[in-house]
Amino acid sequence: MTRTPEILAPAGDMTCLQTALDAGADAVYLGLEGFNMRQMATRNFTLATLSEAAERCHARYAKLYLTLNTLLFENDLPALDETLRAAKPHIDAAIVADWAAVEACKRFGIPFHISTQMSCSNSAAARFLKAQGASRVVLARECTLEEVAAIAKAADIEIETFVHGAVCVAVSGRCLLSHDAYGCSSNRGECHQPCRRQFLIQELREGENADAEFVVGPHTVLSARDLCSLPFVDKLMRAGIASFKIEGRARNPEYVKTVVTAYRAAVAAVLGGTFSQEFAARLTADCAKVYHREFGCGLFHGRPGAGQFTDTDENQATTKKRHVGVVLNYYPKAKIVQVAIQDQPIAVGDALSIHGPTSGVVDLTVRDLRRDDEVCMRAERGTWVTLPCESRVRVNDKVFVVKGLLVPVTLSDRV
Repeated sequence: MTRTPEILAPAGDMTCLQTALDAGADAVYLGLEGFNMRQMATRNFTLATLSEAAERCHARYAKLYLTLNTLLFENDLPALDETLRAAKPHIDAAIVADWAAVEACKRFGIPFHISTQMSCSNSAAARFLKAQGASRVVLARECTLEEVAAIAKAADIEIETFVHGAVCVAVSGRCLLSHDAYGCSSNRGECHQPCRRQFLIQELREGENADAEFVVGPHTVLSARDLCSLPFVDKLMRAGIASFKIEGRARNPEYVKTVVTAYRAAVAAVLGGTFSQEFAARLTADCAKVYHREFGCGLFHGRPGAGQFTDTDENQATTKKRHVGVVLNYYPKAKIVQVAIQDQPIAVGDALSIHGPTSGVVDLTVRDLRRDDEVCMRAERGTWVTLPCESRVRVNDKVFVVKGLLVPVTLSDRV
C-alpha cells in the first residue's frame, strides 16, 4: 500500500521557512540558539522569533518541529527546561537525541520524535522508543530500503527518513573528528566538517632521512555524496514512510524551494499514477541547479563494504546566483518592482531570484526594463530600474541574477 508522506523541509532562517511553505511543505523543522546539530552553519531562530515561525506554519496548516538533538551535559539541564517551557505553546513536536530531552518532553507534555542521532535501525528499538512515549522515529541513515519497509510494518510507530541532502561520513553523524581537530564537537552542533577538506598525507619510512608527502586533491577523501531519492520515491512511498525529511538547514532559500518543489511533484506523480524515471530525471536536473555535491543513493540500496565514499565534494550546481541589489519598492496594482542595482548588472532576458523573509523566493525572467519613461535593455551598477513582477515582494528583499553553468548531472549508486 502506498502511503502519502509528509514533506518535511529545513529552515535555517525566516526566508527559508517562508520559502518552504510557499513550495508546499507539510512541515518545517528548525533549531534555536542551542541544543541543535546546526549551531555553526545556520543563523538559527530565537525564542522571540519562534512564535512568528509557528504562526506562519500553522496559518498554512503546516507543522513546526523543533530540533533539540544534541548530547546534553549536566549543566545543560536548566537551559533545556527553560527552552522547552518557552517553546511548548508554539511547536508540534521536538526532535530529540538525548534521554534527558526525552524525559523533559514527557514532563512538559510535548510530543517528541527520536532523532537519527539515536541510530534506531530495527523494529525492536522502534517499539521500545514508542513505549517510552515517542510518536515518531527518524531512522538511522544506514538502513536499507528493505529494512525501512520492514521496520515501518513491524514497529507500529511513524517512521521518518532522510530523502535528500548532505550525508555524514560517520554512523548517524556521531563523529569525533571535528572535536579532536578543532575542539568543536559535532555531537554538540559545532562540526567544522574536516571530512570535507583537503588532506596532507605523510609517508614515514624507517631508516630513511626523507619522508614523502602527498597532497590529496580537495574534497576527495572522506566526503560523502549528497543523497537524492527522486529516482525511487515510489519505492519509498510503498515502504510506508510517514515523513520525507529534506536535509539542509545550512543551505540557501533557492535550495529549499527547488528541492521541496521537486519532492512535492514526485509524490503527486506517484499518487496520480504518472511517475516515471524520465520524470524523476527532470526533477533531479532541477535539483542540480542549486548547491549540491555529486548525487548518490545513500545506503538505501545496500551497505557496501568498500567504495562507499565519494570522489568529490565540490559544488555541482548547474546555476550560480550573483547579487544584484535590493528591492526599493513594489507597486501591487501594476505588479512592478523597483530594484537598486548595487553589484551585478542585469539585462532583458536574465533570470532573477528575489529573496526575503516574508516574500520567500520569487523567481522571474526579465521581460522589460524601465527607468521612468525610458525603456532599457540593461541596468548598470549604481542605477535603479523597474520591471514586471507578478508575485509581491518587499522593500529590502535581496535580488540575485541566476547564471547557468555547464556542469554534468550524475547520480551514483555510491554514497
